[in-house]
Amino acid sequence: MSAHTVIRAERLGKKYLIRQQGQRERYTALRDVIAHRFSLARRSATSLFRKHAVSRRSAKEDFWALKDVNFEIGQGEVVGIIGRNGAGKSTLLKILSRITEPSEGRVEIEGRVASLLEVGTGFHPELTGRENIYLNGTILGMTRAEIRRRFDEIVAFAEVEQFLDTPVKRYSSGMYVRLAFSVAAHMEPEILVVDEVLAVGDAAFQEKCIGKLDNFSRASGRTVLFVTHNMSVVQHLCSRTMLIRNGSLAASGATSAIVNEYLSDARKEAKFALVDWSDRITTGEARITNFEVGIGDSGNHVALGEDLHFRIHARFTTSMSNPTFGLIIHDSAGIPIANVHTFQNGLRLGKVKGEIVVAGAIPKIPLYPGQYFLSPWIMDSALTRDVDFVRMCGELKVSTAPGPHGDLKLDPTWGKFHLQSDWHSHDVSPRESANAALVNF
Repeated sequence: MSAHTVIRAERLGKKYLIRQQGQRERYTALRDVIAHRFSLARRSATSLFRKHAVSRRSAKEDFWALKDVNFEIGQGEVVGIIGRNGAGKSTLLKILSRITEPSEGRVEIEGRVASLLEVGTGFHPELTGRENIYLNGTILGMTRAEIRRRFDEIVAFAEVEQFLDTPVKRYSSGMYVRLAFSVAAHMEPEILVVDEVLAVGDAAFQEKCIGKLDNFSRASGRTVLFVTHNMSVVQHLCSRTMLIRNGSLAASGATSAIVNEYLSDARKEAKFALVDWSDRITTGEARITNFEVGIGDSGNHVALGEDLHFRIHARFTTSMSNPTFGLIIHDSAGIPIANVHTFQNGLRLGKVKGEIVVAGAIPKIPLYPGQYFLSPWIMDSALTRDVDFVRMCGELKVSTAPGPHGDLKLDPTWGKFHLQSDWHSHDVSPRESANAALVNF
């Protein structure tokens, strides 16, 4: 490895063995064999075992979470890793963090690596925050003297002074991630690997973490690998970004170009089949199966000031009382800018099971002309639990049109929404003019 390359991956692959449930025959328990004892000879019973053993073996297949991944990362680089859920991003980070071994290929790493992959990894729930700082710091490779020297900084950054001697099992998820991030960031490794755990923290803490990561690289020349779905953070922090798609390195290069390629992966048709859409968070109780945008020939194109119509098709596998349907609108960078849902206008669906279609509309859409992405979702009646959230599966294009909005000077750098406003002027008397001039002078 060259003096400036700290991570090199060559033909990296990770294989898992999965079982196809639909093809597997029923498991044969010991009681099944005993039931056949008096009607089958010993050889027949043995054959039964062999039959099912072969059947179960044949129902397994290889799944490559990563396949033939090659890249190099230089010292001091802040590299973003983006891709849909299930693309292989977290698997890659676990290999780089030496949590799991690759199935093929190799990775060379120079320097100490600190990883923040899951909230509270390395924490013992029965120990206090103080004790877990020492425990987690030791797991990450810090000496006791190093932990003692940085202890006050860790606590101050995590903002947990009041709960320092409280068992962490009583911490909120936000407190967990603040403390975990603070320990990892203060151990001053040569390489810091961060999965998308910062989404748990509040906005103020996320901003502080981003500043820490920025300073971590710029001030000390350390390397950061950062996985996130927040494209604005990627564009702010990372000079280079890698796009992982279906376990392969699909693209690598300047962040702006890679982010545009990632966002363009969203489907461009007006109707989207979502049965196999992998970039989603779901409990399995319900699943969005189709999402339609627009009406008639307009499809997913709408002019500023026109009504936007959409329909969400869903299948509920369990009965649910008054589920809430909604739609998030993202800007061209993937940042959420608006959220509408059935709870807002008091729509109650009652007991729902099986197939359902919910139609919605946004009257006189006020979005500036440009490209937007859409995420339909379902939550419970209290808006406390995600049932199915399908990330950016739809695309919306807003344009200008002849009429009251056609001649407006709408520069996308000015904002996202065209808001109606009233303006008036009145004549100023000579005396008022003189006083205004005096004040200005």
